Amino acid sequence: MSVNTARSLGDFLRSRRTRLDPASFGFSGRRRTPGLRREEVAVRAHISPTWYTWLEQGRGGAPSAEVLDRISGALMLTDAEREHLFMLGLGRPPEVRYKSVDGVNPRLQRLLDSLDASPAIIKTATWDVVAWNDAAAVVLTDYDELPVGQRNILQFLFRNPDVRAKQHDWENVARFVVGAFRADVARAGLVSEVGELVNALRTTSAEFDALWQDNEVLGHGEGDGVKRLLHPTLGSIELEYSAFSVDGRPDLSLIVYAPLDDEVARQIRALAAQCRRRRVTGKAPEKDMSLE
Repeated sequence: MSVNTARSLGDFLRSRRTRLDPASFGFSGRRRTPGLRREEVAVRAHISPTWYTWLEQGRGGAPSAEVLDRISGALMLTDAEREHLFMLGLGRPPEVRYKSVDGVNPRLQRLLDSLDASPAIIKTATWDVVAWNDAAAVVLTDYDELPVGQRNILQFLFRNPDVRAKQHDWENVARFVVGAFRADVARAGLVSEVGELVNALRTTSAEFDALWQDNEVLGHGEGDGVKRLLHPTLGSIELEYSAFSVDGRPDLSLIVYAPLDDEVARQIRALAAQCRRRRVTGKAPEKDMSLE
């Protein structure tokens, strides 16, 4: 760690320490300066007061990830502040801390809904779909009809014959999904958490078992970036897909499928509008002859 980086780390620690209210942590006594004392931070972080003092003074050397995590907890840092702490101390972001997700905030849902002709989903690091738009419901899967615990992309692909029948080249799609899934769960430190899902799929699908044993690792950017589907209404269609991390939530990914054909986009928009009306009114809409 360079002298300038060490000094920046010390300045950051000091600024976060002095903003904390001692009384809220059970510390009392008169103080010359605001915030916690260095010794109090060290006690909360379960590290040596001398070592912490050296870090603030820019002469402690490079701390370990474990020490930075303890200090982050002691200083009550936000996720963004914790990432900044790791960048200063180790020159890299921390490992992703996985959070269970039941849905997304209204801002993200509005973003999805604005993509009226492009199917879009938000998935977790374990490939559970937690949010989607109407275009995704009519082109990919109507996730709203499935229980929360059954909205996993790998389960769709290897257990749902309707989803499998939609894939233009199921074998290559399956290989990509398994390789990208393996990379995502390892990056998020969730290998043990997905053990039950993986074991169940290996038991029920010989194809998944063979792909899993290949140990192939793939990134979302690999391949030609085009998803080809055999849709029961739209026929053979091509969608260009892109994946994005969700700001402030590195454990979530936004995937958008943009139709390559203007006529297909028009038809998806019409189907999505029907889906939206059905959801609002609870009634099946009249058949749209424009889709013929």
